[in-house]
Amino acid sequence: MKKRIFSLLLVLCLVLTALTGCGQKKDDQPETVPATVPATVPATEAQGGSDAAGGESQPAGDVAQEMVFVLNNEPDTIDPTITNNSFATPFLINCFEGLVTYNEDGEVVPGNAESWDINDDLTVFTFHLREGLKWSDGTPLTAKDYVYAALRVLTPETGAQYVNMISDYVVNGQEYYEGTASAEDVGIKAVDDNTLEFTLKAPCPFFIDLVSMWVYFPVQEATIEANGDKWTTSADSYIGNGPFKVTQITPGESYVLEKNENYWDAANVQLEKLTYRYILDVSTALTAFENGEVDGVRTIPSSDMARLKAENAGVVVAPSYGTVYYDINCSKEPYNDPLVRKALNLAIDREALINNVAQVEGEPAYSFYAPGYVVDGKDLTEGRPTFDLSATADVEAAKKALADAGYPDGEGFPTIQLSFYADDNVKKIAEAIKEMWEQNLGVTVEVSSAEWAVFYDAVQNGNYEVAAMGWSADYVNPMSFLPLLYTDDVTNNSFYSNPDYDAIVDQAKVETDPSKFGELVKQADELVSADYPVLSLYYKSNTYLIKDYIEGVYMTSSSNIYFKNAKVLAK
Repeated sequence: MKKRIFSLLLVLCLVLTALTGCGQKKDDQPETVPATVPATVPATEAQGGSDAAGGESQPAGDVAQEMVFVLNNEPDTIDPTITNNSFATPFLINCFEGLVTYNEDGEVVPGNAESWDINDDLTVFTFHLREGLKWSDGTPLTAKDYVYAALRVLTPETGAQYVNMISDYVVNGQEYYEGTASAEDVGIKAVDDNTLEFTLKAPCPFFIDLVSMWVYFPVQEATIEANGDKWTTSADSYIGNGPFKVTQITPGESYVLEKNENYWDAANVQLEKLTYRYILDVSTALTAFENGEVDGVRTIPSSDMARLKAENAGVVVAPSYGTVYYDINCSKEPYNDPLVRKALNLAIDREALINNVAQVEGEPAYSFYAPGYVVDGKDLTEGRPTFDLSATADVEAAKKALADAGYPDGEGFPTIQLSFYADDNVKKIAEAIKEMWEQNLGVTVEVSSAEWAVFYDAVQNGNYEVAAMGWSADYVNPMSFLPLLYTDDVTNNSFYSNPDYDAIVDQAKVETDPSKFGELVKQADELVSADYPVLSLYYKSNTYLIKDYIEGVYMTSSSNIYFKNAKVLAK
């Protein structure tokens, strides 16, 4: 027997237990982000307009509904079927929309799908699309577009960085990728124009959260067939289905987005024009904000945070389900030795990084897995061990670990190549880490930087030793973190491998009992974190700047910023 979306709550409430809004945040702790399930209210009510209560939008009067928002890093691509880069999300989530989306409370709500059914064993998910969906060029959008997009992800030539988010779950997804199954064999079917069916390899209690990811978004076959990989480089060919459409591209400088009149909920979108302006230097971006040249800035200079907060100058603090860390290349000597990795972790003064360098509201991190997922009213990280790490550097223990690895007082240890992407705040952290390692371990460190696309390509290909990274969960579930250290996973940029860890993750992936799931997550976390495959630094909240005459902009715990409810008030 199949269950409608309303009955679905009875099933998934057991797995995702915390359904309340985000709690009050303490100054020295990241805000706890509850796991969520689909809302039971109709989509138009759940999303609403700019009215937080979900009622009808208020007229904006004669105020021009236009704003300029500064981005500080350029993405590798803005193709949702290819990238796993968070710098692309301002485009992906505002120019596209998937089957489900997120509201201002961080809850999963209906998007292109107005409802869905799930079979009893959580292996068949059937989505019912809204009537009359259209692409931004006015042509019809159907279930077949979702099938096309998924098969494009599963085509090796596409180079999809999140291919495993489909191939690991959908029947014959991996086989299609390997060329041993046909498109007809893949468990993604357009039953009719408005009905899309996914058949999974195993029960997946978090699949509704999974399809919120942009790798499951539709892309238009006609524009890709006509333009190939260049379809994202021209405003005319960048066809989406979200609340905004791209109307002008000036490479390296700006993108102009305008309201998409063909969006299914266009009546509740008040912002007519949104300009993304690239200013890579965060201090220059802040100056533009304070001079009134721009209305918002994604990245705030750490040295100005306290002042801006004191002046009530537009700082927005949003909860984050993520971790700031550095990848350690576990496939390279001497970093393939856990003792070396432990020494590098022990030599870090995390409190100094948080308070003096990054100057953020953060909590020292001793694991890659962040707080923020609640089962039975308890965060899974509560009571977690520190893996011999501490908030301040333990110099003696760090030296001992390095000596036990064969490098007493750093003697004979090769020069550490520490790399980071071009960003003022990240640069400060890298330089501080260099100083800590040289002073506390007696090693030599060389730092280098590159623009994001170049830097990330090197990391993905293993051409690095220790590299600045971090992770904001793509959906509010530990399974967004666990693959990061799973053997040969596309997101495993540390090139770490542990069969015992892999086995636990495999169990957790299909576990439907919330308590058992939580225990498996804790087992996996404790097993891998004691191996120090990454240099964990801190958990922090997200921050950005926005003028007080703009309301309705919101950011989820995955660091995705939404403008569909934005409204410009009188300045």
